[in-house]
Amino acid sequence: MTAARPGRRASRSPRSSRTEEVQQRIKQLILERNLAVGDPMPTEFELVDELDVSRNSLREALKALQAVGIVDIKHGFGMYVGSMSLGALVDELTFHARISQQNGHNDLAHLVEVREVLERGLIDQVIERGLADETPELDEIMVKMEAEAAAGGVTPDTDRRFHELLYQPLANPIVSQLLNAFWDVYNALRHDLAPADESPLEIALRHREIYDALRAHDRPAAAVAMSAHFRGIHVRLARMGEHSPT
Repeated sequence: MTAARPGRRASRSPRSSRTEEVQQRIKQLILERNLAVGDPMPTEFELVDELDVSRNSLREALKALQAVGIVDIKHGFGMYVGSMSLGALVDELTFHARISQQNGHNDLAHLVEVREVLERGLIDQVIERGLADETPELDEIMVKMEAEAAAGGVTPDTDRRFHELLYQPLANPIVSQLLNAFWDVYNALRHDLAPADESPLEIALRHREIYDALRAHDRPAAAVAMSAHFRGIHVRLARMGEHSPT
């Protein structure tokens, strides 16, 4: 048998293809039975019999589906239809951002660019739909952020909560999941960033400008304020290679 040439992608093994096939059949079963998130699934024994697959193939498929949140396996209780999770995406983006940094690239900067475009569009939608006054908790978070800034530093949790509340009126769970995934990747790598050029008070001021534009229902001002907020992040990302984490 001729050995595969270096660099040529090896064909998928029959075992890998079989596992993917079983995954598809499990997903089809969920759809055909109109199962919703949290609904119990057939037992492992029942699935082996119904799908006519080996226990090993089933377990490999279930493990892969569990990793992406399609199946939730609770040992001792059973299997359930999982809720949407972007945990696997976060792990992959974080890993590849670290690789890109080692190779002289900056995938984290690209990710932040996507987040900025998304947030600018989302805040515009909140204002356009007349939803800018539907988050009273945002007032409390703004006051909390300014108090933290006056005390010496804005916490990541407060910053994250501010951005979550901006778009909460849209009632879009995918938006929340996606933005949280961006946050998780950024926070996992933030210690690799150069120190912020802006003081805590300046950081709070950038958020205050976003807040004021939202409350004033001023779409152009909100876009300008959002760009100013992200400008500081872009500066830190541009200096990423200059900083060596301790």
